[in-house]
Amino acid sequence: MRLSLVFTMSTALGFAVLSGYMALHWLEQQRRPPQAVAVKKKAMTKTIVVAADRLRYGTELSKRNLREIDWHAPTLPEGAFSKLSEIVGSAEKRYAISSMEPNEPVLKWKVTGPGQRPSLSALLSPGMKAVTIRVNDVNGIAGFVLPGDRVDIMLTRKASKSAFTEVLLQGVRVLGVDQIADERTDKKAVVAKSVTVEVHTEDAQRIVLASTIGNLSLALRSPETSEAEPAIRMTPASLVD
Repeated sequence: MRLSLVFTMSTALGFAVLSGYMALHWLEQQRRPPQAVAVKKKAMTKTIVVAADRLRYGTELSKRNLREIDWHAPTLPEGAFSKLSEIVGSAEKRYAISSMEPNEPVLKWKVTGPGQRPSLSALLSPGMKAVTIRVNDVNGIAGFVLPGDRVDIMLTRKASKSAFTEVLLQGVRVLGVDQIADERTDKKAVVAKSVTVEVHTEDAQRIVLASTIGNLSLALRSPETSEAEPAIRMTPASLVD
């Protein structure tokens, strides 16, 4: 009888202690500030149109040589297309006017407009003109000038008693060499007979006039050089100095 009483009292005491502990734990939880639950935001995925194959100047764009891939950046590059239907969705064909490698984004200024031919005029920036300069192996930089390069145009004029060379234009973009407008041509350096450049109307007039009174030469610029540089008229006396 006594053992039963002792067991009952021990059990009751154990439940009392456990209940007190649970009550204290609950009160402690109520005092703590609520913990912020971190919710991972799902990254927004965009698509961008890239070249599926190697594209060269004049290549017709189609679903065979283009494809869509995921683009995880918050914004697309300027001039990019997000859907194939934006390029090949209509009956009017479009062509590449700039070379592109596989997985390179297709940008608006690298392709013609709908129904536009892949001609030299498609390469011109708004308000610009194309003018051609006759060159040889010396003033054409031995054939190392390619479409897309930047050159300075220099005029050399000889008179009866004097001669001079001066920089006519700086940083002029080359559109084509002979009949080649592909800036990533696989051909080796070839001595060109003509170079076509992109200039404003007034500069086109200046080039045409200069070609009638003297000889024009090209100087290849570094891609990292974009600012105009100080230039002086070079005369025989300047060579001595």
